[in-house]
Order: sequence, then structure tokens, then C-alpha cells
Amino acid sequence: MVKLIALYSKPDDAAAFNTHYRETHMPLAMKMPGLRKCELGVIKSAAGGGEARYFLQAELYFDNQAALDAAMKSAEGRAAAKDVMGFAGKLIHMMVAEVETSTPG
Repeated sequence: MVKLIALYSKPDDAAAFNTHYRETHMPLAMKMPGLRKCELGVIKSAAGGGEARYFLQAELYFDNQAALDAAMKSAEGRAAAKDVMGFAGKLIHMMVAEVETSTPG
């Protein structure tokens, strides 16, 4: 499994960002073919306290790199990418990670 990780720096207008993200961007992203799961993390602070560098984290999970690539090339993926670059292009940092799971015990 792989995940597309999107980290967003703090926007000037957090309320407007949140409204657009949840009401416009997320519905677009959730239509991407092959998407298995999406997790959002609202960043509260840096580890150990203090102000965090990022505002929001999104993780989109796919079966493998080929599934992620196909999703990004799809009409739905292109629509989501166009939207995010339009409202958060200067705020977003994206990367892809191979998921490894460990269970305690």
C-alpha cells in the first residue's frame, strides 16, 4: 500500500481554507478511482509544544503506486489537482510513502 501525503502550511484565512477544503476539495478527491481511505489530521502543535510548521495533513491511501498513478491521471484526479493548486498551491507540500505496518506486542 502507498499513500499520498499532503502537508499544508498555515493559510492566511484558516476559516476560508477549511470551508473550501471540506466543501469543494474533499468531495473531488474522494471521487478518485482506487482510493481506499483518506485521513485528515488537523495539526494542533509541534511535538513538545510550540507552533507547528503545518496546519493540516491529508493522507490518501492506494493499493500500490500503479493505482495512485492511475488515480492522479484520471479525470477525477486531474480535477482534484487543479482545485488544490488553485486554492493552496503555495501552501501544499506533497510526497508519496510506502506504508509499513507494525503491531505492538
